[in-house]
Amino acid sequence: MIEWSLDAAVANNGRVALVTGAARGIGLGIAAWLLSEGWQVVLTDLDHVRGGKVARVLGENACFITMDVSDEAQVAQGIAEVLGRFGRIDALVCNAAIADPHNSTLESLDLAHWNRVLAVNLSGPMLLAKHCAPYLRAHCGAIVNLASTRAMQSEPDSEAYAASKGGLLALTHALAISLGPEIRVNAVSPGWIDARDPSVRRAEPLSDTDHAQHPAGRVGTVEDVAALVAWLLSRNAGFVTGQEFVVDGGMTRKMIYR
Repeated sequence: MIEWSLDAAVANNGRVALVTGAARGIGLGIAAWLLSEGWQVVLTDLDHVRGGKVARVLGENACFITMDVSDEAQVAQGIAEVLGRFGRIDALVCNAAIADPHNSTLESLDLAHWNRVLAVNLSGPMLLAKHCAPYLRAHCGAIVNLASTRAMQSEPDSEAYAASKGGLLALTHALAISLGPEIRVNAVSPGWIDARDPSVRRAEPLSDTDHAQHPAGRVGTVEDVAALVAWLLSRNAGFVTGQEFVVDGGMTRKMIYR
């Protein structure tokens, strides 16, 4: 069920965005940025305790739903709750993911782990798009999928995560063609984003080397991603669909020899 930040009715005459995986990190940063631009924002996450607290802190235009995006029944129920409260959905941000890119070696990779990563990271965005599409279409809405530079580059033992994010890029352009022109669909691929809680960042700051290796001179922030997502959801991006936008401080363009 939705946990509302106020007992009184939330104003429902503005744009409504659904942001998954929003209890922390990049998802929380996106939700906060959209709220600052006047959106009504519905946050979803599996962590209902933190999610409810975050929604209350964010204020009267934020609310929270517990959702496992890989469960179609939960996705359908969650969207029905949003529609029951607001009567519309204008934007979908698919950020929920099993974020740890590393698994065991390929030889010992458990099929259940592989299937779970793909279910959350790839099937989840498909299910959300499927169930949100009629309502996004009614308002010429937009979808942004959070992929990763690991769709293009890899470290050892990251097969499940890389495959899920590579598939998400393909799903993005497929959806853009299927759902256009009413619905625009784009992907954002973050690189190294310091998405840790502020208290952790203060206690364990990144090194000068961490920052200096980036052509932009620093590691990314959640705000770097959130600003781009907000633009892609806006009318200013009305001619942009089916695209991938890399936010990595230039690392995927840097030639590195050891």
